[in-house]
Amino acid sequence: MENKISQGNLYDFYGEMLNEHQREVYEDFVLNDLSLGEIAADRGISRQAVHDSVKRSTKQLEEYESKLHLIEKFVNIRDKVQRINILCESDEASEWIKAKQEIETIANDILEEL
Repeated sequence: MENKISQGNLYDFYGEMLNEHQREVYEDFVLNDLSLGEIAADRGISRQAVHDSVKRSTKQLEEYESKLHLIEKFVNIRDKVQRINILCESDEASEWIKAKQEIETIANDILEEL
């Protein structure tokens, strides 16, 4: 299950970099949760060809992430924004001063990542 989520994230960020055939097969396998056999039957190709295509596409998408780190940056920024939201829920004035300082630090970190 975790592997499918990881593959879905890779596809969300880098899927447009695959060719049309790769995208269609990858979408069927990862997003539409079709089996290798179902995809092979739909496309008139062998199950092994589908397996190889998914494997090559996954490797290609992982290489994009290893070079560009877009998913990693997204996750880091998302976590920081969630922390800011938590800090904004503070009601006490004494806590708000500390929260404001931390929010400023987090905002600067986000700007540096971009």
